[in-house]
Amino acid sequence: MPLLRNARLVLPDAVVDNGRLGVDGEWITAIGADDDGDAVPHAETLDLAGHWVVPGFVDMHVHGGGGASYTGGQPDQAHRAFEFHRTHGTTTSIASTVATAVDELERVVCGLSELVEDGLLTGIHLEGPFISAARCGAHDPALLRTPEAGVLRRLLDQGRGAIRMVTVAPELDGGVRAVRQLVDAGVIAALGHTDASYEQARAAIDAGVTVATHLFNAMRGLHHRDPGPVVAALESDEVTVELINDGLHLHDAVARMVFRAAGPHRVALITDSLSTTGAGDGDYRLGPLAVRVVDGVARLVDSDTIAGSTLTMDAALRRAVTVGGIPIEQACRAASTTPAKVLGLGHLVGSLAVGKRADLVVLDADLRVAAVMVAGHWVSRPRWL
Repeated sequence: MPLLRNARLVLPDAVVDNGRLGVDGEWITAIGADDDGDAVPHAETLDLAGHWVVPGFVDMHVHGGGGASYTGGQPDQAHRAFEFHRTHGTTTSIASTVATAVDELERVVCGLSELVEDGLLTGIHLEGPFISAARCGAHDPALLRTPEAGVLRRLLDQGRGAIRMVTVAPELDGGVRAVRQLVDAGVIAALGHTDASYEQARAAIDAGVTVATHLFNAMRGLHHRDPGPVVAALESDEVTVELINDGLHLHDAVARMVFRAAGPHRVALITDSLSTTGAGDGDYRLGPLAVRVVDGVARLVDSDTIAGSTLTMDAALRRAVTVGGIPIEQACRAASTTPAKVLGLGHLVGSLAVGKRADLVVLDADLRVAAVMVAGHWVSRPRWL
């Protein structure tokens, strides 16, 4: 039963300086100012020397990391990717796929669903194949298809409840119908990789879309006479917008604008990271496509197309605060609280609160990860702690 003292606790709407946080088993049992005292005995009291304590990060869009990928559905690869991101503070993660043939995607979904059932992953996100060839990004255009009801049903059945989110380009034939089918099945319908007009995007939102997949990236841009899906998403209170906050996918001024327009309760920081993350420069594969990483930037070989990212959630948070000027409590909402709520896990994780699971990250003065706790157990802990 550890008691963390002399910490800077980041709560959803405030920072508690010189704070304390008690843990019993898997759960947070006490939060407050250190000078409030503590009537509950703890087996271990740890002085955090003023380090930040933030909720464990929740990544709702990630393809891999540490040289391993979720996209092939292999358990050993998925474990490696998850463990890599956990060292960077991600304690809850879903696995994102890429466009591939339906039979192959069924196999991938089957493999990943077993890891969801085992508790390693929180769910599966299908990014492709139901996306626009005009905005396919780093997905193979030859593998894209319209979202036929029977194909969607096959995939959902194969997932056995593990598919949490599906990205759809609503302008495709059957796109809005697919949104309704997903919502009826209890699956998050996300708008993304889309060339939709404002009106088409609004129709999808009215049908039940509640997430915009990496806002601005791989979607029709904003124009004062053609607002497109960006404005449709930003003006809709029910839509959470994903941001890849690495300074490459979005200008920092654009990220700040989105935080102000939507608020941290509707912004979800994501990594969209590939197996290349943390693995260094070199040549890699993203599904059937060749990817080359140069100076930490992943692009399709012989193309200027950005291929996902080499971002980690701690880096996304750090940039939001230190470069974007976002208050740390708002950045933590976007990195933890908001995506947890989107995934239906807000009662369990995503914020520091009594009764929630003790998933937390200790950050140093530079907002770099010093320690990670999952369900009350340290999975990464320095000697001084």
